Amino acid sequence: MSTGHIHVAALFQPYTLRFYDKEDARPSSPETVRTREGPVANAQSQLDGQKSSENVPACDSPVAEEQAQLGAQKSSTVKLPTRPSTTSLFNGPTPPLTPTAAAQEFFFPLATSDSTKSGRRPSKQLGDPRSLARSEIDEWAQGPVLGQPRSLAGPLPSGSILDFAKEYERQVQLNEAKKKTHPPPRSRSPPRTSHERGFETKCWAIEDAILGNAGLVNAVRSAADTEGIDVSWIGSLGFPTDALPAATREAIRDHMLNEYQSSVVYLTDKDFSGHYIHYCKTILWPIFHYQVPDHPKSKAYEDHSWEFYRNVNQGFADKIVEGYKRGDTIWIHDYHLLLVPGMVRKKLPDASIGFFLHTAFPSSEIFRCLATRKDLLEGMLGANLVAFQTDEYAQHFLQTCSRILNVETTGEGVQLEDHFVNVVSEPIGIIPSALDEYRKDADVEYWIDEINEKYKDKVLIVARDRLDNVHGVRQKLLAYELFLNRYPELADKTVLLQVATSTSEQNELLTVVADICSRIDNRYSTLTNHPLVFLKQDIATPQYLALMSCADVLMISALRDGMNLTPHEYVYCQDGNAGSKKHGPLILSEFTGSAAVFNDHISINPWDYQKMANAIKTALDMTDAEKESRWIGLHSIVMQQTGGRWAMELNKALAKVHEEHNQRSSTSVPRLSAAAISEKYKRAQNRVFIIDYEGTLAPHTTREGIPLTSPTRVIDTLNDLMNDPKNTVYIMSGRKPEELEKVFRTANGLGLIAENGCFVRGYGAAIDDWEVVVDLEDVDRWKSDVKSILHYYHERMEGSYIEERHCSLLFHYEKVDDQGAATRTAGDCADQIKSGFQTMAIHAVPVNKAVLVEQVDFNKCTAATNVYNDLKAKNVIGGHGGPDFLMVAGDDREDEVVFRWANQLGKDEEVRDVFTVSVGKRNTEAQAAVTQGSTGLLGVLQKLAKISFDSEPVDYFNSSRKASSAAERT
Repeated sequence: MSTGHIHVAALFQPYTLRFYDKEDARPSSPETVRTREGPVANAQSQLDGQKSSENVPACDSPVAEEQAQLGAQKSSTVKLPTRPSTTSLFNGPTPPLTPTAAAQEFFFPLATSDSTKSGRRPSKQLGDPRSLARSEIDEWAQGPVLGQPRSLAGPLPSGSILDFAKEYERQVQLNEAKKKTHPPPRSRSPPRTSHERGFETKCWAIEDAILGNAGLVNAVRSAADTEGIDVSWIGSLGFPTDALPAATREAIRDHMLNEYQSSVVYLTDKDFSGHYIHYCKTILWPIFHYQVPDHPKSKAYEDHSWEFYRNVNQGFADKIVEGYKRGDTIWIHDYHLLLVPGMVRKKLPDASIGFFLHTAFPSSEIFRCLATRKDLLEGMLGANLVAFQTDEYAQHFLQTCSRILNVETTGEGVQLEDHFVNVVSEPIGIIPSALDEYRKDADVEYWIDEINEKYKDKVLIVARDRLDNVHGVRQKLLAYELFLNRYPELADKTVLLQVATSTSEQNELLTVVADICSRIDNRYSTLTNHPLVFLKQDIATPQYLALMSCADVLMISALRDGMNLTPHEYVYCQDGNAGSKKHGPLILSEFTGSAAVFNDHISINPWDYQKMANAIKTALDMTDAEKESRWIGLHSIVMQQTGGRWAMELNKALAKVHEEHNQRSSTSVPRLSAAAISEKYKRAQNRVFIIDYEGTLAPHTTREGIPLTSPTRVIDTLNDLMNDPKNTVYIMSGRKPEELEKVFRTANGLGLIAENGCFVRGYGAAIDDWEVVVDLEDVDRWKSDVKSILHYYHERMEGSYIEERHCSLLFHYEKVDDQGAATRTAGDCADQIKSGFQTMAIHAVPVNKAVLVEQVDFNKCTAATNVYNDLKAKNVIGGHGGPDFLMVAGDDREDEVVFRWANQLGKDEEVRDVFTVSVGKRNTEAQAAVTQGSTGLLGVLQKLAKISFDSEPVDYFNSSRKASSAAERT
């Protein structure tokens, strides 16, 4: 990891608050109190009866005393839950329960308060740090939890585009009426509401957060503990805060910052509700998981929630900037904060910023449905490093940037005008050591015994998913129903235990799922056998870990998922160290991020019910030897790709790319020193100049209207350089050979590289003595196919035109009236060509208001390499061996590969003095820059030519050297 301070920004930070009344305050459960040593050490200390001193409630001393007493009463022996009574109050047996009701009695849900159920206490409360599989819960503002305040956001405007005008007019009228009837108070401070007055008397204590990404928290803490890195968190508290008095907010902010190194982002309830519930969960989450709304009331259109989303992102960006110091590293996480990297970049242009997306990233066809697509992409591209769970999502992002923003993308990232953004994939994992500690809990051992007893002699198929349209619960149940129809003899031997954590109202989906469950129960259930147990609830962590240890098969059928860590936990729990089960097979959807990590699982397509049913049968028939072989492969991946490793690898990658970006930054590249290059020029004996033409030696010109001319100053400067026998000069260009011949017809013997390296005229060669580097027959074949695509887009863009060169094609659109539409269309064109001709080594590169289509294997770098090797091998330069002075100058992206090649020659000490010069103001790999444009570069070249003139009188009309050089090449 980076050795500096790391800021980790996520929507929900790892901590939240529990509120109490002073007179009857109840401190937080010792099991959920966090100390600074981390969750595992704290849990163990509480089990040993030790008292945490850091979570003292912010209220009077009696509460602190009560907490100390409760901590002292806690013994190391955990009181185990008891089974519910099976006898009713009427001294008779209770009626038989349905499978679901019976299971709900057995697997009691997580508690949301201090109350208990059926006389049993939950092993862990909601928000337990041990809940590794918990990620996000859509319960913000759904009711009081931990004594926290309710939301004061009120109803937001309608998201329907049909109601927008009506709602806007109504809001204007209401605002006008309020101004007339309720004039603003004279006092600057708004009056306190009853909610605020109620929380003035409350005391509070810090607890582990209910909402948030537990996998992220565990991974960052593990890496920080391993490397000894200072980490601070930036995020919201996970509950509405408008009702909190200003003094309480300030006290919480100071306590969190000083004691927990956590910066609280206070957001208005209205902004947070509009951001989280209305934009993130209603627009971004479905789109990112390929659920595209297609009805007229869809919120996929831009509405008020976008403003709330932007406000929240700006609040996070301001908080990051406020706590930033030079040398710090900033990490921003997930789809809630897509705009933050760009916002921070505007205020901190030199900061090291990383962004990681924990969800899936859709294909460009899906992402382009968003009305705010461009803003979201530009926000993400404010980072130095953008990271994803899998290569597939990274490629989707690159393709989307190419199509929507019409920027150049490579396998390493996105090339923007002023900087390069690296794009990588790094899958997150679990913390095996922490999970091992959790499994030692006495509650886990108890529940393993209970589950083994309850499902004795049954093959237990376990599934745990969120009940939504993304995680494939309906598809899984249909496949299981088909499996039972095919193999009815297995109905009394197998049990599918589906835990469906309902995070939001899914009435239609729940109705469909209930119908499937009823069909299975009606056909296959008996008084003693229930092949399907469906729990519409979440379960306590000890029960979850016990299920992972007791399961014979785990089945994940998500339609799209970023990185589901449940398979990782299942594989680790199947080591046989807890319970009698081990090496259970894993059935995994091919559309999950985990499928890209694991190799030895049974892959399924959740839309293919036939093969899903076959997969269940395959898992049940698998031999012990094959199970063990598959498990060994899965287990090795779980142990290698851990959460701690994920965090450390990302930080190493960010540190590396940030250093590279700083070296290439226009502010970091020094100006070309005429004195320094002159000194090296004087002592050199064999000098080589490789210089770009358009944009470097002369301004860019257009194809039509302004023909290429032969600038007198350029030709004179080149002739002055070539008159020194120690110099060899080559000019590079994307133009055709005949065009370059026309421009440089008076520069006899000048070396030329045409069409970015496809044609080379050697130094001192005749005017029409060109070497063709490529196979023109192959070029003609791919050009005919590409031209059909270009003509398709040309017909749809009035003012566009196609320029055909010998080895490349250019699609120009600078004369199109609607440049916005033209840019998007050009992006589509470039993406179609890149994807369709990838096997032919053809790529399409966005250039200045054009798309260049050329072969990947031939560029200016390959031509420069051939020229250098030829000069070195044939001893052309005065008979003194290879060059000892090399100057490369250019102004465009195509010149960067030549800069990289030349710089490497200098690092390898193959050439003593290497000068790579970028003309203009942009990020570059060149060693120096000339900011005055082509005029400034010509001035430097003229000074060098004057040095040759002053030091060695030369017969400028004697061309014998050039003639002998040409003869030697022939």
